[in-house]
Amino acid sequence: MAKLPGYVGPAAFGLKMGVVVPGSDLLGMIIEVVEKCHRDQLLDDGDVLCVTESVLARAQNNYVTVEEIAAEIRRHWQIGPEARIGVLFPIASRNRFAVILEAIAAAVPRGEVVVQFSWPRDEVGNQIISETFASRLGKVYTDPITPAELEGYSFRHPITDVDYIQFYREIIENQGAKAAIHLSNDPLYILSLNPQGVIVADIHAREKTKSALTGKVPLLTLSQLCSSPHRQAWSEWGLLGSNMSAGGRLKLPPRNAAAFARDVQREVAARTGKKVEVIVYGDGAYKDPSTQIYELADPQPVFGATQGFANAMRVGVKYKYLADLYHQEGRSPAEIEQLLQQKVTVSSPSQVEAEGTTPRRLADVIASLADLVSGSADAGTPLILVKGFFA
Repeated sequence: MAKLPGYVGPAAFGLKMGVVVPGSDLLGMIIEVVEKCHRDQLLDDGDVLCVTESVLARAQNNYVTVEEIAAEIRRHWQIGPEARIGVLFPIASRNRFAVILEAIAAAVPRGEVVVQFSWPRDEVGNQIISETFASRLGKVYTDPITPAELEGYSFRHPITDVDYIQFYREIIENQGAKAAIHLSNDPLYILSLNPQGVIVADIHAREKTKSALTGKVPLLTLSQLCSSPHRQAWSEWGLLGSNMSAGGRLKLPPRNAAAFARDVQREVAARTGKKVEVIVYGDGAYKDPSTQIYELADPQPVFGATQGFANAMRVGVKYKYLADLYHQEGRSPAEIEQLLQQKVTVSSPSQVEAEGTTPRRLADVIASLADLVSGSADAGTPLILVKGFFA
């Protein structure tokens, strides 16, 4: 790394790019920035280029409307506007789920939408109700809480100040449908509400939830909606990882992200001679210790990656343990440093040298780092250069 001194370890840099719009030559824009890095001697073999999923999806013009989603729901179940639809375990989010719920309600404008939240928090840690309120009702984790028991109370999210129970009720009613909001952690509870079909809306536990209901009621998962390659806009992830956009639209996750990552890798090698790895990343996988919100609202941190990430784990040695051990053995600081360099990789994460360094998928670690650096691309840096992990 000619521009960085040798004492600098792993590092990440946000790379500024122009505005990406539908139809933009995103590959060309990335290569233009990377060639600048190469000229400035900031690009090395083993570096990782991280492309935020939002700019790839935008360049692909991967948007769907509320009306398109509603029509797909009706078509899938062959239901009319008077049907009753259940929505199971949605997250509480204006950005991530509100437009999806609007589309569900638009599918049955003279029917009913029954929403079942988990409680006290949703899947990613957003507070639905307080534990104190549940205790006042005499409720334990396995008990349901009915709309009648919620009547007259307001439950504002401690960070967004939104009452999501009321907010989701209004979204449904604004489409003309009746709304019923129930709280229960048992996926089978929704069967007692007699829906004609259930949309499994959770993200990370979706397969477990689906399995509990399979054969008992017609089901749809978010990953099934808008997932057909025969559509103009689609993603293999469906509505999982989608985001609110302007004009009553949703931006889907990117499609074929791994193929795009390989294209970037190949073009960088052709233009610069450098072998880099590439990921297309979404939300980082971390939990906010202050709010208890688990930030991963995408189905996973990485939507696509190059082959170098296959089975790659972030495994290190317990430097503190080894430094103490070698010091007790009477080693000098110079000897300790040399021994630590020899122990940088261990043959097994179960060895005592790796104690306290839980193995993690390297792609997830780097995606989380890139997400923190880019700040959802608010800083105009949807491309992140990460150094020092594959060196």
